[in-house]
Amino acid sequence: MFIVRAILGALILFFNWVFTPKSIKREASEQAVIDTQTTKLALYQYPACPFCVKVRRAIKRNGLNIQTCNVKKSEQYKQELTQGGGLLKVPCLRIEEDNGDVSWMYESGDIISYLEQRFSPAEAESKTA
Repeated sequence: MFIVRAILGALILFFNWVFTPKSIKREASEQAVIDTQTTKLALYQYPACPFCVKVRRAIKRNGLNIQTCNVKKSEQYKQELTQGGGLLKVPCLRIEEDNGDVSWMYESGDIISYLEQRFSPAEAESKTA
């Protein structure tokens, strides 16, 4: 089973690399605002997890600079995830609010929806109008 997982993991990473999506292009000032907002976000993930790859691709497509925390390689990240989020399950997005409150979001679909609603170009345009 280990060999099968290793091969599948390598294939997932290879195809993700080959078919990397293009990022949204924004004005430098707009990207700087988004970069500031994303400093309070962190994605806890495994590199070869298909659901984590799905979230990372959405992050790339939306041009977001979100810290990724490899739970597989770091005991510190593993402890943060289990203590903060309550589960050792990936992907998980750590969201720190401006008031210091922290929430943890599991499920790739929910994470992608949250990111697209919060950082979509249409949302940015409606905020400036």
